Amino acid sequence: MSIRTLSSREIYRNPWLRLREDQIERSNGTQGIYSVVDKDPCAVIIPIEGDRIYLIEQFRYTIQERSLELPQGGWETEDVVAEELARGELREETGLEAATMTYLGWMWIAYGFTRQKQFVYLATGLTPAGADPDPEEHDLELRTASIAEFEVMLLDGTIRDVCTLGAWGLYRLWKERQRG
Repeated sequence: MSIRTLSSREIYRNPWLRLREDQIERSNGTQGIYSVVDKDPCAVIIPIEGDRIYLIEQFRYTIQERSLELPQGGWETEDVVAEELARGELREETGLEAATMTYLGWMWIAYGFTRQKQFVYLATGLTPAGADPDPEEHDLELRTASIAEFEVMLLDGTIRDVCTLGAWGLYRLWKERQRG
């Protein structure tokens, strides 16, 4: 290990995250501080029906603009069953239920300062079930696009959400191997 934790203290906590400050020692002997945001696991879902993909548009406070992205979120609890979380977030944000949820893998989100695992699922066999957004998600708008249009939006910068980009890359690799 190239960095050793000497001590750790929690600086802040709310229902969504914990912020800690660690006193560290690097492998070269220098000491310093490392701040870490701990968040509970979340999921990102790729809902596809035929050649259409479902997306969410919402206002993202941190960047002060509306963002187009795949449905994603968490339940603010460490002990989650990944598929239940993905199914719940899909229904909550899109009002859709999936006949099939295919686990594609997981990834770390922004691990330079955050410790949060995100599970990636492909949702197919979609049927309407009624949306149930959280109060913070009052402005969600469901959008659809053809897969070709979606990929253009990824390339032209219309979609800049790293979780959406990463999930789509994982999906494309998975899909390519299915053909193999």
